[in-house]
Amino acid sequence: MEENPWFRDAQFAKQIAQKIKELATENGDVKICHVCGTHEWTITHYGLRSLLPPEVEVIAGPGCPVCIIPASEIDEAIQLAQKGITITCFGDVLRVPGSESSLLEAKADGADVRVVYAVSDAIEMAKMEMEKQFVFFAVGFETTAPSTAVEALGKLPEKFSFLVSHRLIPPAMELLLGVDDLQIDGFIAPGHVSTIIGLKPYEVFPKVYRMPTVVGGFEPNDVLMSIYMLMRQISQGKARLENEYPRVVKSEGNPKALELMNRAFKVSPGSWRGIGKLENSALLFRDEFVGLDARVKFDVQVSEGKDVLKGCQCHRVIIGKIKPNQCSMFLKTCTPAKPVGACMVSSEGTCRVWAKATNQNEK
Repeated sequence: MEENPWFRDAQFAKQIAQKIKELATENGDVKICHVCGTHEWTITHYGLRSLLPPEVEVIAGPGCPVCIIPASEIDEAIQLAQKGITITCFGDVLRVPGSESSLLEAKADGADVRVVYAVSDAIEMAKMEMEKQFVFFAVGFETTAPSTAVEALGKLPEKFSFLVSHRLIPPAMELLLGVDDLQIDGFIAPGHVSTIIGLKPYEVFPKVYRMPTVVGGFEPNDVLMSIYMLMRQISQGKARLENEYPRVVKSEGNPKALELMNRAFKVSPGSWRGIGKLENSALLFRDEFVGLDARVKFDVQVSEGKDVLKGCQCHRVIIGKIKPNQCSMFLKTCTPAKPVGACMVSSEGTCRVWAKATNQNEK
């Protein structure tokens, strides 16, 4: 979070909230969807929903990169680990459920699964242990894809490869607009992703779908201001693309990062947990980098994954159809200590965010 008193000034927050309330009386019930785990953390941690009038509801979409990894891709990583290959990944990937187990369980059974903080950490390990095959499980949205690309384009140890599980946010936002019984009146687009891709990929929402869209920052007053800007568009009956986060997000995004991604990856269909397969929503290595693709290199073959366990409502939480506390497993059989669904695993998962807030409020 950024250290600036203005972004967390309580009096200013009340002023924005009052403006939102004034606009809410003109427009009836409004439902705003964000697609970022950090936005959900800010909203829940600072109790921003309590400042909003009852007519204005903010729901969480598929903005957690760990939550949307399909079970089949966790199964692929487990299969590689069971073949004796060293799997490296970010810490919150360890406990994401596959069809039958997780990487943490594979590690407990003796597989060499290691947590790293960056791709470069995994590469350094591979340089130190040249006799072993290393795979980096590359997870994340457009925010983390450039770091995978830059390493793939560089000089790598001979026995190093990637299991790529990168996804693109705008296609998932577009998918939400076609979900039955899901009301969305405006989008708060994710600031982190937008620092890379800029504003252009969101233009389709106001132009084609007449959907008000605001790229928002992550401080409490950033989020409140984003909601206000959306409410103002709704009140005016005009759908626009606006940037609440210009101090970080530029219209063109990060050209260097985009160029690296374009050199390393091609856009392809991809499966999302709780959503299914979406066209043009995943990144795969271009043909000239197929030697770095662990799926090809080790002939990874898995059956169709089982994304949702019996009783788990994670797939509905991911698309904003229900709140975490509307799942019968929430904080009962599904807890941060023993997560059943992927939404309870990561600090960016909606269920995990709500669980932490619930536990804090009960203390």
